[in-house]
Amino acid sequence: MLVTTTRKPVEDPGRLYSGDRGTVISLNSIVVSIPPDRNRKIGEVQWPSHVPANPEKEFAVLKVGKVASEQNILRWFRKNRNAKRQAVIFVHGFNSSYSDAVFRFAQIVHDSGTDAAPILFTWPSRASVSGYLYDKDSTNYSRRALEDMILQAAESPDVGEVTILAHSMGAWLTAEALRGVGMRNGTIPAKINNVILASPDIDVDVFRRQVIEMGPKLPHFTIFTSTEDKALGISRLISGGVNRVGALGDVDLAPHSADLKRLGITVIDTSAVDPRDPLGHNAFADSPEMIRLLGRGLAGQSLEAGQATFAGQMRMATIGTANLAGSAVRAVVAAPVSAVGDNPYRRARILDGEISY
Repeated sequence: MLVTTTRKPVEDPGRLYSGDRGTVISLNSIVVSIPPDRNRKIGEVQWPSHVPANPEKEFAVLKVGKVASEQNILRWFRKNRNAKRQAVIFVHGFNSSYSDAVFRFAQIVHDSGTDAAPILFTWPSRASVSGYLYDKDSTNYSRRALEDMILQAAESPDVGEVTILAHSMGAWLTAEALRGVGMRNGTIPAKINNVILASPDIDVDVFRRQVIEMGPKLPHFTIFTSTEDKALGISRLISGGVNRVGALGDVDLAPHSADLKRLGITVIDTSAVDPRDPLGHNAFADSPEMIRLLGRGLAGQSLEAGQATFAGQMRMATIGTANLAGSAVRAVVAAPVSAVGDNPYRRARILDGEISY
């Protein structure tokens, strides 16, 4: 995968980047090994217990390289693109370390079966339940960087289509970046044709404004919601009692079905799915049923609510999974470390694997 981050680099080669905010945008290419199917279940991330990891039983980083120039990006994309020249950008959610984001995205790409070129955008998260407000501010800190990355992908003649997958608080960051793209360009570029928001932690009133300000031509949005999402219930309490988009169910949305259809927004209520995490917030990635559906979305297909029939189907076994909190084990990403810089806002050239920010 290609990894773009606004995190601060650290000297520990097992971590690469911290949860602090960097003064540059750093770029790396990372190769992740996933254990054979006989040693794992769909939706699971087998966190390495030590360095080096055991590739037979654990996720392992095999290689990390600095993406030092625009030519390096082009070479990476041409090597990893499919026949349709598709790219999928993943924006992780609240409470995620750098390694959380890398391994979770690797699991999603592998289990969904997508062959689109995988690009991770990871922003500075404290990887702590108590870091909610810091994380929220970090998404604001990072939105221009994501906005520029989206525009660069859309403007590249090598890229044919872009799908964006965003989870939780990362969905807020994605909506803000798309709003910025729309306000700068007057519309969202046609190549950004599919946006999937999983459990979006976005105030419903704010999302309405974001969509309006994106401009007249929207990508197709698919939103996975659940009334059983306890994490979004906590977010609602913290945020003054306003509903989160990702916590709405069929009953809430029924009066707005015509407007949603007109805007090209498909909402899929996943309340009947049993996720593996106790908060019900990670079903998009850890439920085999959801992963199969997600695979169609990452292939650039528009999903319709009728395609997802979760009610009455077998309940997924609750298996120990990576919870939302960071841990020492989950910080293990054996790899070299990247860099430093400064300067905000405008898009700049890549210099030695970094973009001034």
